[in-house]
Amino acid sequence: MSDVEMTRIPAGTVLRGDQRGAERREITVADFEIGVYPITEEQLAEHLGVPARHPRRPAVEVSWFRAIRLCNALSEWEGLDPVYSFDGEVVDWDAEGDGFRLPTEDEWEYACRAGATGSTYGHIREIGWTAADRLGSPVDVGLRLPNLHGLFDTLGNVSEWCWDRFDPEGASETRTFRGGGWADSAAQVRAATRRAGRPRDAYDDVGVRVARGALSRRS
Repeated sequence: MSDVEMTRIPAGTVLRGDQRGAERREITVADFEIGVYPITEEQLAEHLGVPARHPRRPAVEVSWFRAIRLCNALSEWEGLDPVYSFDGEVVDWDAEGDGFRLPTEDEWEYACRAGATGSTYGHIREIGWTAADRLGSPVDVGLRLPNLHGLFDTLGNVSEWCWDRFDPEGASETRTFRGGGWADSAAQVRAATRRAGRPRDAYDDVGVRVARGALSRRS
């Protein structure tokens, strides 16, 4: 089995933004672990039995529900208690669990920025793959520069699912994905970029990066 390389992100604060407006708010994040790379096709194949045509590329066409099941499969493989439980399509999160899970939006942006206050943590052509590279698919992980936390591909290549609902106050169950991917213009690939999809939907430019660490329950 291919191990998922993780790194610990220290606790801290960050000004979290939204590309649709100028308003930003300060958030505080407890320490947690997050994957150094997005989950690859090879890793998805090993844990969920999905065929891998390009082992080192980020796994795409992964719905939010499948991302949740992947987290549980990783937990079981490591001998950890799964974080998520299911009642039909209702997913519950044991927020005290230490198994694999999806990052929250706050965690994702904090980890992505790595102390940077601008729209990206470096020149986009050096850190991420976008439409400017004229790609037709994602490329192998880790080929461009990491951020100061040592994370590769948080911007560009593929967007990444988070736990959070896109509109926590609304009735919709759409879930958020962050960062921007290979089909997005360079201007759209930034730390504040947030979009959403239905939990059953899958996309050719959205993947998943897993996290670990207990925290208070989020809706």
